Amino acid sequence: MSLRFEPNHWAVILGGSSGFGLATAQKLARHGMSVCVVHRDRKGAMPAIEAKFEELRATGVGFLAQNLDALSLVGRKTALDALAAKLGAGRVRVLLHSIAFGNLKPLVAPKGDGAGTAAREKLAAKLGVAPAALAEAVRAVFSAGDADALAALAEAPPAEPGPVLEDEDFARTVYSMGTSLATWTQDVFARGLFASDARVFGLTSEGNELALRGYAAVAAAKCALESVSRALAAELGPYGVRSNIIQAGVTDTPALRLIPGSDRMKAAARLKNPLGRLTTPADVADVIALLATDEARWVNGALIRVDGGERIAG
Repeated sequence: MSLRFEPNHWAVILGGSSGFGLATAQKLARHGMSVCVVHRDRKGAMPAIEAKFEELRATGVGFLAQNLDALSLVGRKTALDALAAKLGAGRVRVLLHSIAFGNLKPLVAPKGDGAGTAAREKLAAKLGVAPAALAEAVRAVFSAGDADALAALAEAPPAEPGPVLEDEDFARTVYSMGTSLATWTQDVFARGLFASDARVFGLTSEGNELALRGYAAVAAAKCALESVSRALAAELGPYGVRSNIIQAGVTDTPALRLIPGSDRMKAAARLKNPLGRLTTPADVADVIALLATDEARWVNGALIRVDGGERIAG
């Protein structure tokens, strides 16, 4: 199968200036699809981002970048007005929701690294060294890389008291990373922008099933996203719009680095993965591109894991 898209087909990527969104924009543009990137970045970050956008323009496809708040009514209307003016009707082949805007507060104040501390103290006693010296040695070796097996002994991030999740944190996160997929899809559909054979994608993670500290609001959003995608698949299917969710493995993205203890998460994922490495944004972009082809038209309402076997490995 030769992967080549029609240049009059467009991908609208929400959150397309880094991570999965940018990788997908690059992949689709390389294979002929025009791209609209909706992102929200500070002025200081724009020189590096513009360099990436120039690479997209250099592929020769149509390109539109809009730096605005995709989660606000005004931002969404502004983006879609500009898109409609540039495209006309019936040309959005792909809508990718890659917005990472969630609250990482815990439900309660963390109690500390009890199990890890106890293990280091026992090992220190056995070796006849001071626990603090052992902790520092483990930290130094682990942080230097190529020592993933030390993840369980590495000190957890400091358990500092601070604010905990409140109703507004949940509401904002669930909308931003979950139900806003429905809002955007409804508006693109209402304006007649979808192609006759279109694809909607959302991105989830294993936090949809596993309890990770500080991830409760994002986990709730991911579960909402998956539910919304199933509803879109059923209700928009008759109009030629397919909706699917991609569950990526642990990936070293800017969003992951915001999670406390992400270094230990990455180490555990590398040890567990049958292919011995983390998932990359390009891995995910490759699968989205495949699912955007004509041959994938019968995939609808699915959750597809793109993780090299990480989820099923014992």
